[in-house]
Amino acid sequence: MGNGTVGQDLVGRLMADMDPELLDFVRQTLDSFLKWDLIRLFCENPYVMDTAEHIAWYTGRDAETMQAELAELATQGVLVQRHFQDRLGEMTVYSLSDDAHVRDLIGRFVEASGDRRFRAQVIYHVIRRMRQEVPLSA
Repeated sequence: MGNGTVGQDLVGRLMADMDPELLDFVRQTLDSFLKWDLIRLFCENPYVMDTAEHIAWYTGRDAETMQAELAELATQGVLVQRHFQDRLGEMTVYSLSDDAHVRDLIGRFVEASGDRRFRAQVIYHVIRRMRQEVPLSA
C-alpha cells in the first residue's frame, strides 16, 4: 500500500461522518482559508454588495487575491458578480447568491463550523487542497 492510498484512507475516515451535501460543498468550493472567511462574511452579512477592493480593505487582505477568490466563488454560484458603469468608470460588485438552496447550504456550513471537530475536518481538507496545488519544491 503506497502513501497515496494511506492518505486517501485517512481523508475518507476524517470526512466519513460529515453531512454528504456539506462534504460536497467543502470538496468543490473550499481550496483556501480566504474563501472560508468570505463565505462566513457573506453568510453573516447576506445583504452586503461591495467591490473586491473594499472587501479586501475591510478584511485586511490583498486586493488582487481577494478579486480572484471572489470571482471563483461567483463562478461556483456562491456569490453573484455584477458590473456597473458610471461616469467614473466600471465597477464590479459581489453579493451573496439569491438562490435559497445556496443560502441554506452556506448557513448550514457556517453553523457546522462552530463545531470543533467539523472545523478540524475542513481545515485538514483545505490544507490538503492547498498542498496539492502548490509544488513542494521551487
